[in-house]
Amino acid sequence: MESVTTLDDLPLRTNLQGLTPYGAPQLHVPVALNVNENTHPIPEAVARDILAGLAEAIRSVNRYPDREFTALREALAQYLGEALTSDNIWAANGSNEVLQQVLQAFGGPGRTLLGFAPTYSMYSILAAGTDTTWIAGTRDADYELSPATAVSQITRTNPDIIFLCSPNNPTGTPLSLETIAAAYDATDGIVVVDEAYAEFAPAGTPSALTLLPGRERLLVSRTMSKAFAFAGARVGYLAADPAVTDALRLVRLPYHLSTFTQAAANAALAHSAEMLAMVDDIRGQRDRLVVELAGLGYAPHRSWSNFVLFGGVADPQQTFEALLAEGILIRDVGIPNHLRVTAGTEKETSLFLDALARLGRPIN
Repeated sequence: MESVTTLDDLPLRTNLQGLTPYGAPQLHVPVALNVNENTHPIPEAVARDILAGLAEAIRSVNRYPDREFTALREALAQYLGEALTSDNIWAANGSNEVLQQVLQAFGGPGRTLLGFAPTYSMYSILAAGTDTTWIAGTRDADYELSPATAVSQITRTNPDIIFLCSPNNPTGTPLSLETIAAAYDATDGIVVVDEAYAEFAPAGTPSALTLLPGRERLLVSRTMSKAFAFAGARVGYLAADPAVTDALRLVRLPYHLSTFTQAAANAALAHSAEMLAMVDDIRGQRDRLVVELAGLGYAPHRSWSNFVLFGGVADPQQTFEALLAEGILIRDVGIPNHLRVTAGTEKETSLFLDALARLGRPIN
């Protein structure tokens, strides 16, 4: 007799039992605005240089890649500025792996991670995967996070690690440097500022990178997935005190960044200006979404990211399905009466707004 094995039949770690894997719906639709991708294509001239870099890289693919990804760290330091050097930089296969390595190095059994919900859902999943206890803090009204609110919860829970999403996902909410500095001063633990969407903040907005000097427990995480339209390449990185990068070397897998990943990222960074040229357009579409969603009777939250969370949705699942029937995929993030939509191209944004308008008025 054949036996059917399920997760329940396996000796899974206790803290993983009953969990489900992370993942948004992967559907082939004309307008995909559900996972905060940069929907603008890479410029043709940049794509040619990336292909040339990959073609050169394949000549040495019989050898292991540069374990220290030296050229990439130097390029990332130059891109970030703020007097950073390659010693301050770490990179991995997407910022999720960067954050996982942080938890492997500084979390684990008996240690805790504090985040302020609702926030990026991978934080609690990464905590579970590293056997780090997840503590879900709370936010102020409209998903803001003041210094006082952050400090009071840090003082009460005394976490080993704090994740601050800036701007926050899935709400798009900005986070002030004052809140970050206050959180750092309130703990002896590691403070990670996740700036995955930092490039979409208003021009001239200071980054948490400016807070790094003199704060050896502060880590600022970034990604090339969003502003650089590089989601498929899987390149994330962080800036921190050199001692932090030494700690991450203790937990990284050997040669974790492939020759091809390094080559593609280096080529893209050599064209930073061209790769970021679409950011202004995306900001414009995001701001347009805020204005027009409000005009349709919804309640969009302010956003410094490349997406907008909007409330006033009577039945999120029904609205999600109705838009999907028209070939438009957005995201139900599990917040009652809310949905989230990525700012796409002008055409994609128009198709979404027109379809939503046809569905009728939302609840008051």
